[in-house]
Amino acid sequence: MRVGDMKSTMSRVAVAVSVVVTLGLTAACGGGGEDKADTKPSAAEDAKNGEGGAGKAALTEAQLKEAALAKGDVKGYKIADMPADDMPAETVPAQPAACQPLANMFFFTSDPQAKARAGRTVTSEDALSASVISLALAAHEQGDAEKVMADLRKATESCDGYEHVGNKYSGIEALTAPEQGDEAVAYKMKGDIEGAEIPMSFTVVRSGSTLIGFYSMNMLDADKAEVPDAILDAQVAKLEKVAG
Repeated sequence: MRVGDMKSTMSRVAVAVSVVVTLGLTAACGGGGEDKADTKPSAAEDAKNGEGGAGKAALTEAQLKEAALAKGDVKGYKIADMPADDMPAETVPAQPAACQPLANMFFFTSDPQAKARAGRTVTSEDALSASVISLALAAHEQGDAEKVMADLRKATESCDGYEHVGNKYSGIEALTAPEQGDEAVAYKMKGDIEGAEIPMSFTVVRSGSTLIGFYSMNMLDADKAEVPDAILDAQVAKLEKVAG
């Protein structure tokens, strides 16, 4: 995806947050697409990463679709496919480079790239909620999934702030990760996007060879810029049921 396209995506994110905030303030005053497989695993790769390899084989695109949350899966939330444009296949350099893993996760990209991804947008049915929540499942070879997690963990400890696609991010702070999957990383930051300062919270869970990335943004209350437990628990459980 071109940098210009990613800037357009960032603008849509800012607009979406602004619309949610406006609706929330008005109410208060009154009272994924699926991402096509970037590279499909061959039968040989599947064999290498299966029982005879270094870990579980990467899930297929069909399995990811089955494992991703869908309408009606979580009470009180509306769940929809994430537009493909919001999940670019390629990464774009961030400055400084030490923060690249964090910049990648904003768009649910990674290095190494996933074999396939499936994204969802989640909105609360509460009209006063100003949160925007997104999640994505990414199928990897297990060694690659473990590397992405290690790089994220290191970046949360060594990165103070960065610039990416014309936007600035600061206040990066590691959070206590949930006890989910095989391992998890959690962190928060503030993004200066289109002139608006937006608190954000990220949680990334690895279950076998699959990563689940979550993030939540809230312009009204920084303490509520977090991934709801109901969403996180439901998505991890559904993935683990499909993956076996």
